[in-house]
Amino acid sequence: MRIEGPFLAMMGLTFVVWAYLYVRRLAWMAAVGRAPQTYALGVPTDAPAAVLLPPRNFANLAELPILFYGLCLYAMLHAEYGAVDVWLAWGFVGFRALHSLVHCTVNIVLVRFGLYVLSAVCLWAMLTRAVFALAAA
Repeated sequence: MRIEGPFLAMMGLTFVVWAYLYVRRLAWMAAVGRAPQTYALGVPTDAPAAVLLPPRNFANLAELPILFYGLCLYAMLHAEYGAVDVWLAWGFVGFRALHSLVHCTVNIVLVRFGLYVLSAVCLWAMLTRAVFALAAA
């Protein structure tokens, strides 16, 4: 098993959310017909949730996932990972994908938070395993 799969899948998820963000935003902007300069500081807060939530999720994909990318790169550079680490990485990506789906659509906060916590547990377990592996070396 290789950690490159979940590493690239996380990037793919970020791309999908980015594309979805612009599909929703540009469609809304065309529908309301405001001058482009109106958006100089971003989408106004009076935009519907379907327009406001994807950019928030996209920003969220630049928070904990940064640590995920760092851990994956560390694992790849040092070839210090096993099947458990790969499964944890896939767990992180899977829970983040579900989190993004909920966040960008129905936005049920408790469901979203639960998925966030599960993804974070996978990430912290990966970090813990990497630290212990380094300490044992």
